[in-house]
Order: sequence, then C-alpha cells, then structure tokens
Amino acid sequence: MKSALLLVDLQNDFCRGGALAVTDGDATVAVANKMMTWCKEQDIAVVASQDWHPAGHRSFATNSRAEPWTQGELNGLPQVWWPVHCVQHEPGAEFHPALNLPLVDFVVQKGTNPDIDSYSAFFDNGHRAATVLNDWLKAAQITHLYVMGLATDYCVKFTVLDALELGYQVTLLTDGCRGVNLQPEDSPEAVVTLRKAGAKISTSADITG
Repeated sequence: MKSALLLVDLQNDFCRGGALAVTDGDATVAVANKMMTWCKEQDIAVVASQDWHPAGHRSFATNSRAEPWTQGELNGLPQVWWPVHCVQHEPGAEFHPALNLPLVDFVVQKGTNPDIDSYSAFFDNGHRAATVLNDWLKAAQITHLYVMGLATDYCVKFTVLDALELGYQVTLLTDGCRGVNLQPEDSPEAVVTLRKAGAKISTSADITG
C-alpha cells in the first residue's frame, strides 16, 4: 500500500484574520508540518489542495446578490453564499506562511470555474469536471491517503467522500482539521459521516508516534 498526505486548503483566508476564517484554523498548520516531516522520512508524497477562485465566482454572496452565510442554489446545486475568499493571485489564496511549503510535492487548484463551487479536491460539487488530482495519484500508484485540513464540514468532508468513492483507503487526521460549523454539530457530524462511509478516524500522534 502506497500512501500520500493530502493537505486541504491550508490558506490564509481560512485562518486567523482571513476573509472566511475558521475558528482555530491556524492550529492545523503545526500538525501539517509535523506530518510532512514524518512523510519525508517515510518516503510518502505530500499533496496540497488550494482554493483558487476567479474574482467573479458566483458562490460569493456579493456576486449572486445574496446575504453571506445564507443558502440558495447555484447551477442546480445547493449553495452556501460565502464571503469573497481565496481569489486567484490575492494574498488570501496563498498558503499559510508557517506551512513548510517546500515539503509539498504537488499542488492541485480547485474552484476555478466561476459557475460552480468545488469543495472536493477531486471534483466540482456537481461532479461535472474533475481536477488533476486523481490522475496524479494514480500515476504515482498511491492507494491510501492521510487527509487533514480546512474545513472539516466542507472541503475535507467532500474530499474524503470522493476519495473513498474513487477507491482510495482514507485515514482522516482529526487533530489536523477544523470546521466552519454554520450549525454547532456540523463538524462532529461530518466525522461520523466519513467513518460510516469507510474512512479510518485517527490523529497525527497515532501515525507518527
């Protein structure tokens, strides 16, 4: 079994001071750095996903004339109307400055189509288009993923569900995740959903010792 570490959206806008800051989101970066160091010792690849939205993305509340944090429909799919975040080439879209980026082997960008949101690192929300991630992992003969990042209840959740559907074994590292929690139980419920779907639930300490 060949593994890779998948870091989901460890970007400025999801951390302290960011446009869509996740509570305690910065705490994930130390976990990521620890895991990456361990991965390099084990010859395990490291992949990072990056939300990479055009400024006109219609999931942004202001572009769809909606109130931020409310819900509606975009391109036939349920949609949370988000604050403007992770705009291409803007500081908010950059990886957290404390992330040890030289240890990342491959970056996959998502959310580039302005007409549909993309929580998963593998597909847009309608599974109408794929990113390059699955092809890259297959070419590297990777069958198992350690997954962590931001946010538990959105991009992490849907990345893991897609990975399982594609046939990967997945270990979710819960200490490396934080959630948006529009409803207080969204993140705990996401973890339960992922366990039921077949993901192994673990922590970085369980893995690295």
